[in-house]
Amino acid sequence: MDQLAPTEKYSPYRFFSAEQWSQFRADTPLTLSEDEINRLRSLNDPVDLQEVKRIYLSLSRLLSAHVEASQLLFRQRQAFFNAQDIVKTPFIIGIAGSVAVGKSTTARVLKELLARWPSSPKVDLVTTDGFLLPNEILRRDNLMERKGFPDSYDVGALLRFLSGIKSAQRNVRAPVYSHLTYDVIPGEFQIIDRPDILIFEGINVLQPGKLPKDGKIVPFLSDFFDFAIYIDAEEELIHQWYIARFMRLRETAFRNPDSFFHRYSQLSQGAARAIAEGLWANINLKNLRENILPTRARADLILRKGANHLVEEVALRKL
Repeated sequence: MDQLAPTEKYSPYRFFSAEQWSQFRADTPLTLSEDEINRLRSLNDPVDLQEVKRIYLSLSRLLSAHVEASQLLFRQRQAFFNAQDIVKTPFIIGIAGSVAVGKSTTARVLKELLARWPSSPKVDLVTTDGFLLPNEILRRDNLMERKGFPDSYDVGALLRFLSGIKSAQRNVRAPVYSHLTYDVIPGEFQIIDRPDILIFEGINVLQPGKLPKDGKIVPFLSDFFDFAIYIDAEEELIHQWYIARFMRLRETAFRNPDSFFHRYSQLSQGAARAIAEGLWANINLKNLRENILPTRARADLILRKGANHLVEEVALRKL
C-alpha cells in the first residue's frame, strides 16, 4: 500500500494540485518583490513570483494558523500550571529533502514571508551543514565519501542545539559551514536568540535513527519540530537537476581558486560530467534511497515538484 498515492483511501494525507492549493491563499498579501525572489532562490531554481503566489502564500497562511494554535496552547498550559514565568519556546519548522531539490530556496522564501506577517515575528534560519563533522575528522574516519549521510554529522551537537532552542535558552550557537571550502569554519557561529520561529533545513532532519531496545528515551531531531516539510520529486528529475547544477557551478563558483572543487573547473566538459555522474551515483543517490526518501512519510506537508522544478502537488497530513 502506498500511503502517498492520492487514490489510496487509507492515506494519512490530503492531496491538492498546485492550482487547488493556490486557492487557500485567501487574502494573504504578497510581500516579496521579483528582485527579492531572484536574491533568495538557489542556482538553477526557477522559483518566481508566480510560484510564490501559487504555493508559498497558502503555505505561509497555513503555518500562521499552526503558530497561532501553538501560542494558544502555550497560554492554556500557563494557566494549567499556574506558572506565568514559563517562557514560550520557538516554533520550529523542519525542511527535508534530497540535494538539488530546492530545500534552500524554500527555506529562504518562507523565512522572508513569515517575517513579514503583520505581527512581525522574529524568524531565524539554520541549516544542518554547520553540524557536519570537520573534514579532518571525516578523512580520519574514512567518511569523506559519506558526507551528508547521517553518520557524517555531529549528532550530539545537533541535539544540544535543538534542545537549547526548545528550552528557550538565550544565544544558542550554531556552527557555520563554508560551501567555498567545503568545511565547517572553525570558531565561527550563528547566534540564535529566542526567535518566534526557527526554520531548520537539512537533507536528513527527519531521520529517526535506531530505536533503543531498553526503552530509554533517545531523542530524534524531528522530536523538536512543530511542523515538518519534505521537498519531493522523481529520482530521475533530481538526478538531472544535480548534474545541471554541478555543471553550472563548474562555470561559476568552482572557478574560484579557493574553492574545494576548483580542480573540476579545469577539466573538460565531458570529464567534469563524468565526475558529477559518479558523485551522484556513489554518494547522493545512495543517500537519497537509504536515508532521505524513507523519511518522506514522516512529514506534515510534502511539496512534490515536476520536471520544470515547480511544485505540482501538495500533500497535507490530516488532523
